Amino acid sequence: MSPPMNYQLRTPQSEDAEALANIRVQAMRPSLEAIGRFDEDRARRRILVTFDPTATREILVNEERVGFFVVRRLPDHFYLDHLYIAPAHQGAGLGSAVLRELIHEARVAGKPMRLGALKFSPSNNFYVSHGFRLEREEEWDNYYVSPYSEA
Repeated sequence: MSPPMNYQLRTPQSEDAEALANIRVQAMRPSLEAIGRFDEDRARRRILVTFDPTATREILVNEERVGFFVVRRLPDHFYLDHLYIAPAHQGAGLGSAVLRELIHEARVAGKPMRLGALKFSPSNNFYVSHGFRLEREEEWDNYYVSPYSEA
């Protein structure tokens, strides 16, 4: 396995929302097409309607925007609402490095991290491999929790 990729995080501006929506569509397209639910407008709207720069961070590699995440810091847990890496940058350890940093931040705060993942998406295995446990299933999504301590 190669060493973790060097990356920077940046708070986006309002005008960055479209670019982030494009990354989301690129990253989700294969999983949504596999279950016959790809709708580009719906995929874009989900991020554009809920866009909150204060909860969002762009992921940059060599000053290029290659992904983003949204973490909602709630009173009793952190909710990872989005984590997307552009397909050309997947598989190099970047998503894992970012997720480990987010899990650590939640643990330092003494809170679990929760998230949802599209059923049948490879992201389910990704989250399980990082210690997330399935909490519940709904029609299209699985919901996971990561314990807030190492024990």
